[in-house]
Amino acid sequence: MAEYDNIFFDNASTTKVDDRVYAEMEPYFRQYYGNPSSLHSFGDFASTKIEEAREKVAALINAGEEEIYFTSCGTESNNFALWGIARALKDKGNHIITSAIEHYSILNPLKEMQKEGWDVTIIPVDEFGFVNPGDIKKAITKDTVLISVMHANNEIGTIQKIKAIATVAKEAVVAFHSDGIATAGIIPVDVKELGIDAYSFSAQQLYGPKGAAALYIKKGIKIRPLF
Repeated sequence: MAEYDNIFFDNASTTKVDDRVYAEMEPYFRQYYGNPSSLHSFGDFASTKIEEAREKVAALINAGEEEIYFTSCGTESNNFALWGIARALKDKGNHIITSAIEHYSILNPLKEMQKEGWDVTIIPVDEFGFVNPGDIKKAITKDTVLISVMHANNEIGTIQKIKAIATVAKEAVVAFHSDGIATAGIIPVDVKELGIDAYSFSAQQLYGPKGAAALYIKKGIKIRPLF
């Protein structure tokens, strides 16, 4: 496929790795290839660089470095948030709220969770793709433990009223996760200002490599490992 024969219009799905990103990464493919868990100098060097990267990723969304968990992709980040938070809070309830236009990496796991006995409420959106925070408030019950609403829709671009939804969640003492894969690094994101408890984002949507993503978990929020 010749490069000049095609124009790529799908940057919301994935992007070309920026030359500067590739230049930063290249030495770790062949020169600094140590396992960061190893105790020798190669491993120690790699571990140090990972922590430096964690600091930079945290700064992107105004989070603490200890609140950043690296994952292999946005789908893993979303699954980690849903399963991890819900399971950690199962003793408090089994109800989860989401919207009708979430990515399949949210909707499909929720279908599986329903098979395990979780009660899932899907909130409809208006003609512009907006979720009404008031509808979410009405859907909350005594068993609600998690709300998950994406920051922006990857198909139509609607940017949700995340701060208002976060306020609703906080008032009800319910954990709030937002899929920020379409927004982090694209528009300014401050998780503290927005009031988010968990936030998924990925490198491949902002000119980084595939196979690199992260999940922000606010300090104090309970979460269990996927495995």
